[in-house]
Amino acid sequence: MPVLTEPYPESRSRRDSWILSLRQDRNPVDPRRPYGFFVEEEMDLRGHLARTAVIMLTNRECPWRCVMCDLWKNTLTDSVPPGAITKQVEFAMDRLGPVEVVKLYNSGSFFDPRAVPVEDYAAVADRLRGSRHVIVESHPALVGDRVLRLRDLLQGTLEVALGLETAQPEVLQKLNKGMTLEQFAQACDYLRGIGIGVRAFVIVQPPFTPEREAGYWAKRSIDFAFDCGAGAVSLIPARAGNGAMEALQTSGAFEPLRITTVEEVMEYGLTQKRGRVFVDLWDAQLMRACAGCRELRLERLRWMNRQQRTALAIDCKDCQDAPATV
Repeated sequence: MPVLTEPYPESRSRRDSWILSLRQDRNPVDPRRPYGFFVEEEMDLRGHLARTAVIMLTNRECPWRCVMCDLWKNTLTDSVPPGAITKQVEFAMDRLGPVEVVKLYNSGSFFDPRAVPVEDYAAVADRLRGSRHVIVESHPALVGDRVLRLRDLLQGTLEVALGLETAQPEVLQKLNKGMTLEQFAQACDYLRGIGIGVRAFVIVQPPFTPEREAGYWAKRSIDFAFDCGAGAVSLIPARAGNGAMEALQTSGAFEPLRITTVEEVMEYGLTQKRGRVFVDLWDAQLMRACAGCRELRLERLRWMNRQQRTALAIDCKDCQDAPATV
């Protein structure tokens, strides 16, 4: 496991270098194919479980070096040529069948022209005709005229997912995201002003957040996202696996997350009734949990994701006495 042998760098440029120095190799990916695609069901604004395509686009790495990010593993070192993103979308959609909603996620920002060529927007939008809603993700700094261009090409409605990560300003700065809370709020205002929905990503227990404070700050982050006009919040359990996070773990700056903390935060978000709240369970095996009730708790989170209601709490006496296991 990588070890943090000196204080965490203070400047963004030094952090970039430190984060890059701890990386391992990227996974082999094909610029003509998405590196992943699947169908999930997600409750929409109408209270309907919508058949949703999730397409993980292959393209250039995000220019921001967030300390917690591991999405660079499935990226290219160069920009994809014009037409490649369209081929990726076609490849996935031809195999997934009819869907109501499409999520185009791309290890960075859809509105980064070095990742998704603007000249591909029209062909991508044409291939998505028949889908009533499209969700793309972007860094708040890239929210601007290109959003309008995509919106006007789509047959359905558009939603932009923004990484808030945390409402704790000092921690947000240390995450190396290159964004302030004010900039996040401004991006939300712009999107809402042009009739585009907002989804916020919130990390549960990011690095530099003690376990005892994790629930509190995740709840405040949900509040902040809804205050900014988000219609949905996606909770991302913090995870190791990118080199930098392991180094922070050895220094005590990152603690593996307990599944019970995620449950607590999910329940809070749902009871506020200010918008939809989801939890990302793609890497659920990385959360710490009692061996006796892990699967029950995962199923409870899945149920709350689908129903957007709180579920009966799980009473496990072993959780009170035994240490959590990974």
